[in-house]
Amino acid sequence: MTAVGLAGVVLAVCPVAAVPGPRALAAGAAGPYAFAGGARAVAGATTTLADAVRLEPGRTHRGSLPRGGRQTYRLDLDAVSTAYVAATAAPRPGGRVSATDGLRVSVRDAQGATCSYQVTRFGSGRSAHPIAAWGTREVAPGRSLCQGAGTYSVLVERMDATDAAPDSGSWPLELTVVTEPPLRRAGGTSAPRAWDSATPAPVTGRAVERAGGAGFPTASTLGTGVWRDRIRPGQTLFYRVPVDWGRHLDATAELADARGGSGYTDGALTLSLYNPVRGFAEEAYAGYSGRPASAALAPLPPVAYANRYGVTDPVRAMRFAGSYYLVVHLAAQTADAFGEGPYGLTLRVRVAGAARPAPEYAGRSEPPGLFEVTAGDRRAAAPAGTAGDAMGLRVLAVGGLGGGTVLLAVLGAWTALARRHAGAG
Repeated sequence: MTAVGLAGVVLAVCPVAAVPGPRALAAGAAGPYAFAGGARAVAGATTTLADAVRLEPGRTHRGSLPRGGRQTYRLDLDAVSTAYVAATAAPRPGGRVSATDGLRVSVRDAQGATCSYQVTRFGSGRSAHPIAAWGTREVAPGRSLCQGAGTYSVLVERMDATDAAPDSGSWPLELTVVTEPPLRRAGGTSAPRAWDSATPAPVTGRAVERAGGAGFPTASTLGTGVWRDRIRPGQTLFYRVPVDWGRHLDATAELADARGGSGYTDGALTLSLYNPVRGFAEEAYAGYSGRPASAALAPLPPVAYANRYGVTDPVRAMRFAGSYYLVVHLAAQTADAFGEGPYGLTLRVRVAGAARPAPEYAGRSEPPGLFEVTAGDRRAAAPAGTAGDAMGLRVLAVGGLGGGTVLLAVLGAWTALARRHAGAG
């Protein structure tokens, strides 16, 4: 056997294994929003409720919202479930908008009375990016408005300032409907009053690379730790953080040094928090001068059912367990002063506090399991270097020893054969 032929045996017996490196960071250009697959296309009505398309609980829907326009959809609800409708607007990345431009979602009963509404705006960054707002039909003791079974309407409105860009076009919409069952036993109707609202010390430790998703459906999972990514001007990154009953969430986003340029971008970095049904909870901004900048969420209460009776929107949003979403956006105009990047992004996340039992629901949510944290969620939120990675290293070591033994044996045979050929020569 020739040396080349024996080398082929070596490769066949011990194939060369490429050792994978760290997961690639998000360094691509700002792209479109990643919509959920299989969403049902719906066209909102612009006239009366009688023409409106019905939104189905537990499903995701696709629509659009024209400039300065409004769309109406229909909900058919029972008398016992609380319903949540969230609309995510995804304008073209990189477009300029006014700070007061935004999205308004409201739920109304058959008589036109408003059950609830929320407005979310682009804020001081004045950079177009995905934003979401929610409306609710909440069943609660002592209330008379919006309590019966029947047909309700969902009104999604685009809030355009007079100086908004005329070429902004229609905004694609993602619409979700979630229902929450009642409790088996009615509880109190006042929010918890005692919780630690002091600003915590930032999370420290080795940063773990984890690339963010391009939409709510593709958000990557984070837990307590320091996480590293990259972001370009005009880009929006989505992360989900499992938060159980009784636990609370703290988060800070940090933008690294620029590699060049000069100037100042107001509201360049935006860190937004949305709850498991995509209800807007809290937001923080940071200007950027090319030096490190950070945006930190204000302290939030532990997740509790009774938070829905709170006074402020951030408290009311922390009403159930599940995946909370951190959404990070870098204003498009950052590129004007400091270049296209990508820029280093660090997220410091803490989920603290003792987990508490879930409330006793008299049924299940639609979609099922939305208001819970599973063992799979906890595994996905764990940083690298945990027991699973150690086990992988142990398997690699054992495999390496076995492969090395085979390789040494084959090389020994190769050497002996070469010597015999030399002697024959």
